[in-house]
Amino acid sequence: MTIQQIHDLFLKCSQISIDTRKIEPNSFFVAIKGERFDANTFAKEALEKGAAYVMIDNENFYVDHRTILVQDSLKSLQELAQYHRNFLKLPIIALTGSNGKTTTKELIKVVLSKKFKTLATVGNLNNHIGVPLTLLSFTKDTEIGIVEMGANHQKEIEFLCEIAQPDFGFVTNFGKAHLEGFGGVEGVIKGKSEMYVYLKSNDKLVFVNLDDEIQNSKTIDVKRYTFGQIDKSADVFIESIVANPFVKIKALGVEIVSHLIGLYNANNISAAITIGHYFGVNPTEIKGAIESYIPENNRSQLLTKGTNEIILDAYNANPSSMKVALENFIQLDKSNKTIVIGDMYELGNESHTEHKFIIDFLDKVASFDCHFVGKDFFANAKDSHFLHFYPTFEDFAKHISSLKLDQQIILIKGSRGMALERTLDYI
Repeated sequence: MTIQQIHDLFLKCSQISIDTRKIEPNSFFVAIKGERFDANTFAKEALEKGAAYVMIDNENFYVDHRTILVQDSLKSLQELAQYHRNFLKLPIIALTGSNGKTTTKELIKVVLSKKFKTLATVGNLNNHIGVPLTLLSFTKDTEIGIVEMGANHQKEIEFLCEIAQPDFGFVTNFGKAHLEGFGGVEGVIKGKSEMYVYLKSNDKLVFVNLDDEIQNSKTIDVKRYTFGQIDKSADVFIESIVANPFVKIKALGVEIVSHLIGLYNANNISAAITIGHYFGVNPTEIKGAIESYIPENNRSQLLTKGTNEIILDAYNANPSSMKVALENFIQLDKSNKTIVIGDMYELGNESHTEHKFIIDFLDKVASFDCHFVGKDFFANAKDSHFLHFYPTFEDFAKHISSLKLDQQIILIKGSRGMALERTLDYI
């Protein structure tokens, strides 16, 4: 069966699915082999739960005429997504970067939704499976699609761009994330810049923060639409940025007061303003959209618990995002501060150096309690009146429950695997 024939069947279905636990009537189920299971074994179950068709790559699990047998389900899913993208012919904005991808994606979505029927990547479905699923969620009614792309090694963004074929792109930043897979910071820059290479070679447009020297230099010869606070010749000049603790930005003649915390979110907001302006969204509507956006899922959330204010930023962490979060927290015009930070993952050979750097940084500038949780921070522990180290979360939990924190502003940040949102149960 050709991809066109498979696509004809897909168009008869209500949604794409790779998880029988989430099957809805008239779904198109694709059996993907995972590390711990082979979804081919669920083909019959998917049909019994209401799937219209199942696509498998193991003939032993063929059920009936509703079964589509292919050589490789994952490859066919990717080819189907690419075919669907060309079938719809809608403008697609691709987004990658070391930090801030998901927040920026959500901001762009709420802004563009003021004028267009806009769909975007759900959650962080941003890899070789997630990007195809995102593309296949777009319909003939979708006017703009936003596709988040994640990567932890070279050539991954290049591959995802070939599937999604974006018309526009934005790289949030180049930071110290996934150093192990990329082989260092230069590897990160090279890997994320694969989006620039794709857009240039296809004469497409990139949105660029001129205040970021790397972004600026990497896109000199690419068609681009710019923003920034330094260069007044930028297409969208950012007049002012304040964060105490919420980010407030003045641009396009309006002042936008967001619900996002930290100067590191100013870039994300500025990008959404710029992309909205490029697509003709009225500045007043851009303002309303951004001011209506409330962060969730442990991303820069400001919570209140008892007498304490909590900045919960526990969705993920790497050396770049950790440092800017700490710098922003330290400069807040607040007394009675406390920091809780957890290990940063996927740093490879740089792990010792990067964890030690964060400890030394706080040792120099902090005059309040800083709690370091996890074996990598614990391995670099040092004697200090303000710095406290715990090898596991359980060790930390025993300690913090006895602190009786009162009228504090508390920053909680760590890699996803640390699950530091658990700290809320002990405050």
